Amino acid sequence: MRLGIKTKPEHTTWAELLEVWRAADDIELFESAWNWDHFYPLSGDVTAPNLEGWTMLAALAQATRRIRIGCQVTGMIYRHPAVLANMAATTDIISGGRLELGLGAGWNRQECDAYGIELPPLRDRFDLFDEGVQAIIGLLTQPTTTLHGKHVRLTDARCEPKPVQRPHPPITIGGRGPKRTLRAAARWAQAWHAGTESPRQWLELREILLAHCADVGRDPSEIACAVNVRVHADKGIGPAVEEAHGYREAGVDLLVFNLPHHNEPAFLEQLAEAAAPLV
Repeated sequence: MRLGIKTKPEHTTWAELLEVWRAADDIELFESAWNWDHFYPLSGDVTAPNLEGWTMLAALAQATRRIRIGCQVTGMIYRHPAVLANMAATTDIISGGRLELGLGAGWNRQECDAYGIELPPLRDRFDLFDEGVQAIIGLLTQPTTTLHGKHVRLTDARCEPKPVQRPHPPITIGGRGPKRTLRAAARWAQAWHAGTESPRQWLELREILLAHCADVGRDPSEIACAVNVRVHADKGIGPAVEEAHGYREAGVDLLVFNLPHHNEPAFLEQLAEAAAPLV
């Protein structure tokens, strides 16, 4: 099993996050580092600071040398897919080909209402998501892309320069919706990420993913399966590592430790030491 970390860009400072990501970059055990795509904190005081995810990724791409970087996951509703494709290509270039392109349909009503961003009903939202993924793949791989969808329209659209990774940075589709999200993962993803409550629930969702793969003619071995385990500040590292062992036994490919707020580099070293037997 491969390991990563996730830092929440809420209730923190840029200097603090930079220190943590640089420390993770120096620890070979951690393959990837992730943030999230929200504009308000998801816990505590919603008026508190929350750093924007993609500008943060671009800066961290420049500040690190080895670790793969990604947003877990980008809300398709927040940016036009063509704009997002250009952002992804540029960030992949800045990182030297280390971007993991995390994509999701989006869900946060509070942010959308505050910013005047439309949050369509679920069916329309997932129709937009499907069209958006196809648009992004086209822009990252083809000289020009034309798409006349219901929600996304491109006419001889270009995205230059192309990303370093070919045909495009690996796409992680996040979510656990059995009908639309998992089917989208089966069609387009190189990785599927889900937040689940237990290995048993994860196994049930994976069976649904396998069924979708069979329906669309996709080899499921082409899709890495990822999950988050939260490290609680009040419980410490031990329970999180114990939970991670359960996911390892279930067959998870990538486990991402969701870190508590306000970490020191020494905390990452302790986590790496405790988690080493998982690899």
